[in-house]
Amino acid sequence: MRSGSLELHSGVVSIPPFLFEAILYAPIDDTNSTAKIGNGNIFFTLYKKEPAMWDSLTLADAGKEKLQYLRENAVLKAQEKAKEETEAKKITKQEHKKYALEATMKLEEAERKRIEDLKEKERQKVTKELEFWKNQQKYADKYKSVRKKEELHQEIKPLKERKNEKMNKSRIPNEGASNIRLKSTKGHGSCSIFSQNLEEEQLPAPRAAATIKVSFTPRVFPTALRESRVAEEEEWLHKQAEARRRINSDLSELEDLKEEEKNTDWLKDKGNKMFAMGNYLGAVNAYNLAVRLNNKLPLLYLNRAACHLKLRNLHKAIEDSSKALELLTPPVPDNENARMKAHVRRGTAFCQLELYTEGLRDYEAALKIDPKNKNIEKDAEKIRHLIQETMQSS
Repeated sequence: MRSGSLELHSGVVSIPPFLFEAILYAPIDDTNSTAKIGNGNIFFTLYKKEPAMWDSLTLADAGKEKLQYLRENAVLKAQEKAKEETEAKKITKQEHKKYALEATMKLEEAERKRIEDLKEKERQKVTKELEFWKNQQKYADKYKSVRKKEELHQEIKPLKERKNEKMNKSRIPNEGASNIRLKSTKGHGSCSIFSQNLEEEQLPAPRAAATIKVSFTPRVFPTALRESRVAEEEEWLHKQAEARRRINSDLSELEDLKEEEKNTDWLKDKGNKMFAMGNYLGAVNAYNLAVRLNNKLPLLYLNRAACHLKLRNLHKAIEDSSKALELLTPPVPDNENARMKAHVRRGTAFCQLELYTEGLRDYEAALKIDPKNKNIEKDAEKIRHLIQETMQSS
């Protein structure tokens, strides 16, 4: 008995090139019944559909037409059962994909909300610190103003006391004598000695108290502005804003898609059609959405790399080709063609960036996969000539 595939259809076992057929007395449970091969023997384990005693294991005196009918009926039932199982698997797979997409979107929404909450907490913290600092400055200014007034009062008080002492000393008891002296002084000038003393000791009026408002430049980074690198910080902030904008844009585009359109295969086919029509930007957008749904398909990155080559986005073409090669592991015969294309597209991008050494390395890797490809061999030879010319000219 040769080893081979076993097919059990109500008593039919096929092990090419041998066939064992037994038309059983009554129907059996095909799902639970088994037929196993071991040590040159076949072991049958059959379960009756209905518990009852059989007169014999197989039908006796069955005509040729009846046997043909039973055989065809068994085959039809097996086909219908296989079809139902296939449909059930397809529905289960679609439900799993839908659940995975919903779970991914919920995770991304939770992450976005977490980041927004952290930003809001940080903003509130900074606001509280700023208010606290303003209050401290206000109290400090009031305290300085009160201290200045007290110091000024302390300076003016002894001056007033000295003035009073001088005025008391200069007073004469006899009013007539005082009149004479006043007259004599008036003859020498327009001012008396008392007015001169007052002018010498007079102090300027104290300055009015005022509050100086200090405003700080809003800073995202914790370092002071004088210690920062403005250009690098602006570039970083711009990249962060651009990344957030792209994520929000992709999420909004995913939300706008219909349920039947939230399918990786549908988006991939759409991108392929747009590429064929020359709408490379539209194709890139379709592949972007497909990657958002499933980032483990190497063909999505490989096709998007082709679009980037057409749009002269050479660095992005290199990134997508490298990602495709990373996913096309382990190298097996089934993915040879995809790996060859990835090497060629990355090598083309390197050559267009005038990085001929890196480009030649990829073309040689493609030739190892497909040594009989004349086009790749010709392109590799051209790159070698370019490298030699560059070395000679330098």
